[in-house]
Amino acid sequence: MPAIEVGRVCVKLLGREAGRKCVIVDIIDRNFVVITGPKSLTGVRRRKANIDHIEPTDKKVQIAKGASDEDVLNAIKEAGLEDFMKAKVKVSRKELLEAKALKATA
Repeated sequence: MPAIEVGRVCVKLLGREAGRKCVIVDIIDRNFVVITGPKSLTGVRRRKANIDHIEPTDKKVQIAKGASDEDVLNAIKEAGLEDFMKAKVKVSRKELLEAKALKATA
C-alpha cells in the first residue's frame, strides 16, 4: 500500500488546519502534493502541502488525478466517509515534534 497516492485520506499535522482531514488530489514531486478537504466538508481548502506536514490514514477514495472539489465530495459520500472526514483529530505535541524533526533532517 503506497502511503502517498491520489485519493489517500490524510490528517494535516501542522498549520492552521492541523488535525483536519484532507484528500490527496495530485502529486507534484517527492516532497509536495495538492490536497483538498474539500473546504465545505472539512475546512481544508485546496492547496499545495509538504508531505512531512500530513499523516496518511488507511482510508482511500476513488478519484482521478486533479479531481475537482465536487468530484472529491461525491467520492467521499459514495465511500460513506462523511462523518469520518468531519471529525477533527487532536494532534499531540509528540507528533508535532516528530514532524518538525523529519523536516529538519530532510
